[in-house]
Amino acid sequence: MKLLPIRRLPDPVLKRPTRQMTRLDRSIHALIDALIATMHHYPRCVGLAAPQAGSSLRVAVMDSSRHPKTIRSQGLIVLINPRIVANEGALIQREGCLSIPDFTGNVRRATEVVVAALDQTGAHRQWRLEGFEAVIAQHEIDHLDGILFLDRVINPATDVFRRTSYG
Repeated sequence: MKLLPIRRLPDPVLKRPTRQMTRLDRSIHALIDALIATMHHYPRCVGLAAPQAGSSLRVAVMDSSRHPKTIRSQGLIVLINPRIVANEGALIQREGCLSIPDFTGNVRRATEVVVAALDQTGAHRQWRLEGFEAVIAQHEIDHLDGILFLDRVINPATDVFRRTSYG
C-alpha cells in the first residue's frame, strides 16, 4: 500500500471543514486503506484524518492499541461522517500531530465521548470512548472541522512546547 504524504501547517486544506460523504465507493475504500497504512507507518501515530492527506472528505481512522498511553483500546476504528453526540468530564493533556511535527501543546478535552458515524461497511455505529481514545476521536474530528490542536491550546504563551522527541 502506498503511503500518503502528510500535509503540514500552513497548508490551507488543514483549516477547511470537510464535506459529508454521501456514498462509499471503491475510491473511498482506497482512501481508508491508505489512511490506515499511513497511520500505522508512523510508530506512535494513533489517528489520521483525511485533510492530513490532502482530502476534503469527512473520513478519519484511529487505533490506539500500539500506544503506551493506552489502557483500554477498541482497536482500529474507521469514522465516516463522525460527530460527537455526548461528552463528559475534562482533562488537560499534551497533544501532538503529524501535521504540526515540531510542537506539542496542552489541550483540554472531554474524558468520555460518544461518537456517531458510519463505519467502513457503511453501517451506522456509535462508539463510547474513554480516556486516551476519547482524546484521539476529538482530535481527529477537529481535523475534519478545520480545527488544529494549536487552536485549542489552553494558553498559547505557556502551553505550546517545541517537540524534543519524535519517537
